[in-house]
Amino acid sequence: MPTDFTDDLRLAHLLADDADSLTTARFKALDLHVMSKPDTTPVTDADRAVEEMIRRTLGRTRSRDAITGEEEGSSGDSRRRWIVDPIDGTKNFVRGVPVWATLISLVVDDEVVLGVVSAPQLHRRWWASVGKGAWTGRSLHQATRCQVSDVRRLEDASFAYASLQGWEERGRLDDVLALMRRCWRTRAYGDFWSYMLLAEGAVDLAAEPELEVYDMAALDVIVREAGGRFGSLDGTDGPFGGNALASNGHLHEAALSFLGALPDDDDDPDVRRSGPGSVSDLRSRRPPS
Repeated sequence: MPTDFTDDLRLAHLLADDADSLTTARFKALDLHVMSKPDTTPVTDADRAVEEMIRRTLGRTRSRDAITGEEEGSSGDSRRRWIVDPIDGTKNFVRGVPVWATLISLVVDDEVVLGVVSAPQLHRRWWASVGKGAWTGRSLHQATRCQVSDVRRLEDASFAYASLQGWEERGRLDDVLALMRRCWRTRAYGDFWSYMLLAEGAVDLAAEPELEVYDMAALDVIVREAGGRFGSLDGTDGPFGGNALASNGHLHEAALSFLGALPDDDDDPDVRRSGPGSVSDLRSRRPPS
């Protein structure tokens, strides 16, 4: 697999530029058309227009590549696959909350090799490619490198999440609340932003109980290239597990001891706990799976 994806990254930035133009023009538009998908989540004419634009451009410039998008599914069969979420945070977009972004990534042989997250209403963009680090700024030439934090104890950690409802629906609310009580600070930034703050070192943990690959692929490579770890709640690295736990790396196993399925490790002082809210106490209170 080639190690230099500079041309692909430049193309992803151009796609993000065009997406920003479309989404910004439709944000808070009085004639914004909002529909309900079969899973009852909203989709707007802006979501569909962005994905259609990205597919057209990739069809011209990367005709041999496959594409997976939130609105139109998967097309093509190639070791190179672009993964697109035209608007991550559509509910925010619909309600006039400026926290939403277009997520663009490229997967080669089941590895995410580049990602771009563009949030025009926050005037922010983040990106990364394998071996080249993670960056934030206005352009490839005006950027600051991202680096995760060095926090090593849950008691000093800031934990970012999206909502509690999803955890409750999966019988894991007690688990996530126990982790939140252990952490120094918790905030529901939600969606892409939690993970970008993690990549910048502003928060130390982020997790969600149910996500699609288009929600995660771009975030995965940015977190990894910033020095962190991105994976699923079963401890598997990567954005393909249907849920997410991201960390600065130091805190990953400790967080998994609350949210994941790791065995007890009584020899690890970072994981070992006792008393109310401890891992042993928490596991005794978990509902049957």
